Amino acid sequence: MSTATAYAARMSFRPVTAAAPFVFIVDDDFSMREAIEQLVRAAGWCPEAFGTAEEFLRQPRPKGPSCLILDVGLPDLNGLEVQKRIASRCAEMPIIFITGRGDVGTTVQAMKAGAVEFLTKPFSAQALLEAIRGAVERSKALLDEQRTLMSLRDRYESLSPREREVMGLVVQGYLNKQVAGAVGISEITVKGHRGRMMRKMRIKSLPGLVIAGIRLGLKSEDAR
Repeated sequence: MSTATAYAARMSFRPVTAAAPFVFIVDDDFSMREAIEQLVRAAGWCPEAFGTAEEFLRQPRPKGPSCLILDVGLPDLNGLEVQKRIASRCAEMPIIFITGRGDVGTTVQAMKAGAVEFLTKPFSAQALLEAIRGAVERSKALLDEQRTLMSLRDRYESLSPREREVMGLVVQGYLNKQVAGAVGISEITVKGHRGRMMRKMRIKSLPGLVIAGIRLGLKSEDAR
């Protein structure tokens, strides 16, 4: 990365916009931090650089796509420990680890915990840019999935208790007649509940309903 500043100067400059993904950089090496920051900005992303893990951990969680470039050997917290701390609250923020000492064990541990890349210094600016692009695309996909699942949960919450009961049984493969017997209502009433449930869930087919049930984590006991 010693030539990162020159590389950034040669790039076609892309202005940073309000909607630009955030790229967080945590490295105690000032020159490395500055070089990566310039490279990220030249690529059109929004860089935020920190010299310690604690500084980064105090940063509010971003609302849009983001990724984290994280040095393994930080002075306050090990990079793997930072990865553990943000795993639950920032799952949509992929991590790119960078290190001055390649360690197979550390690499395997980081990748198993969800890191998208592990770069050993010195690495090329192009390698880092490719890693960031991949991480940002993954972040966008994760956020889209979160929004879709949240919308699905909201629609499920709008169902009446009986409609949820019917949905759970239908997802398990029960026919209308079987649902009626399990719940203790008429088949015509089951059809009415099922029709309203499908409309509220905005689902038009049985396969779509089954997929929604799986994504919602519906279990057999949810239908009882």
